Amino acid sequence: MVSTDLARNVLGVIGNIISIILFLSTVPTFYRIWKRKSVERFSAVPYLVTFVNCGLWVFYGLPLVHPHNLLVTTTNGAGMLIESVYLFLFIIYSDHKKRIRVLLVLLVEIIFLVVLVVLILTLTHTTKLRSSIVGGISIGGNIMMYASPLPVMKMVITTKSVEYMTFLLSLFCFVNGVCWFAYAFIRFDPFVVIPNGLGALFGLAQLILYATFYKSTQEIIARREGKNDLTLGDVATSTRPISGSLDHV
Repeated sequence: MVSTDLARNVLGVIGNIISIILFLSTVPTFYRIWKRKSVERFSAVPYLVTFVNCGLWVFYGLPLVHPHNLLVTTTNGAGMLIESVYLFLFIIYSDHKKRIRVLLVLLVEIIFLVVLVVLILTLTHTTKLRSSIVGGISIGGNIMMYASPLPVMKMVITTKSVEYMTFLLSLFCFVNGVCWFAYAFIRFDPFVVIPNGLGALFGLAQLILYATFYKSTQEIIARREGKNDLTLGDVATSTRPISGSLDHV
């Protein structure tokens, strides 16, 4: 019979792989940015949110804060590195005004993470208290990351089109949430269970919308044929869905 620890470790490894695929899902967007030497109307908000969220979970998974959760640190460490590359490219190819805003927000996030680490390690002296504080803060960051597609979901309902909702990204959001929910449920960790349970629900909602409006999207594209060469596949591979209507940063 498979032990609970082995099952948990297997789920953690699978979760690491899925999470990295999820983080890499926006490579086509940044290839487009690099190729065109412009961020166009893409927003830095999703990448800034994901960066600070990964930083929180890297800290949470350390043995000094929450023992036996090193797999949480590794997957979010990889995510933090990937998001850093995204933000670096975003800063390079932004106009001056947007570049300054992104740099300022990124600086605030880094200062926040450093101050949090210093305060937690100096003012708290038990892993139980540390994990409670950091876990509580991290829940908010994770929910923000998973909820970031909500503006695009609203747009899908309004336009009856899933052109700006990438199927694979929605699928991996769902699978990632389910995997980490199961991982944390085996050795119950509410700080990982809650946000990833919600993440699985958000991912499922996106998949339902995709299935509901896929046919109408094809009809919309078919009516547009002859005017341009745009296809659903072209848009899906060149647009990050969670930045569809976030053009403030």
